[in-house]
Amino acid sequence: MTKRAFPGATWMAVSTFAIPLSIALIFWWLPDDADQGFSQKIFYLHVPIALTTYAAFAYGAYAAVRYLRSRDAVWDLRSYVGIHVGTIFGTLVLVTGSLWAKVSWGLWWNWSERQLNVFLVLFLYYCAYFMLRFSIDEGERRATYSAVYTLLGIALVPLSFLAVRLLGSIFHPTVFTHEGAQMPGTFLLGFLVALAGMLALAVAMVQLELRGKRAALRVRELRRRLVGDDL
Repeated sequence: MTKRAFPGATWMAVSTFAIPLSIALIFWWLPDDADQGFSQKIFYLHVPIALTTYAAFAYGAYAAVRYLRSRDAVWDLRSYVGIHVGTIFGTLVLVTGSLWAKVSWGLWWNWSERQLNVFLVLFLYYCAYFMLRFSIDEGERRATYSAVYTLLGIALVPLSFLAVRLLGSIFHPTVFTHEGAQMPGTFLLGFLVALAGMLALAVAMVQLELRGKRAALRVRELRRRLVGDDL
């Protein structure tokens, strides 16, 4: 009898390989930036984490649409997990971005930067998702409200992404244009390895959390049946 690997094992293996490799490439192989020096290296982690955050929120919105169309509780659970993983990576975006700003420009946050403010609004919006969800009793009503709330906020994702491109500044220079990546091939390699590692980690986290949530639901349902039988 073969032993089944836990969900997300393959993706976890990819991230376990790619993330340390990207850190090695970024901090020991890639040269320092000509303008910002060593502190610019956090770009190669900060931006992949931000893109992974957008991907997780987009997955949560996709699952919300599937729930509203099918009314299948499986999609409600997937939407919840997508938003949960997105907020975890969103927290890392704010932490790495603040560290980068403090080291490079001597301040933790700049309220005049619209890009920062748009992402903060997006992050806080989806943090409030959990307040809404858990203020409503479990059932179809909670799932419906959660799905609609998720879809109302997803418009902030392209707005946050475009803000960096349309309002680029010294804090958020536009690196990727229609002409390609505005960085040497060695720098792009480090960035892509980090991005692959972060995306793989997010997929592994989603799959692992889904398994845990499903197991908890089965245990809860079994407990209800046992209590009902005793009554």
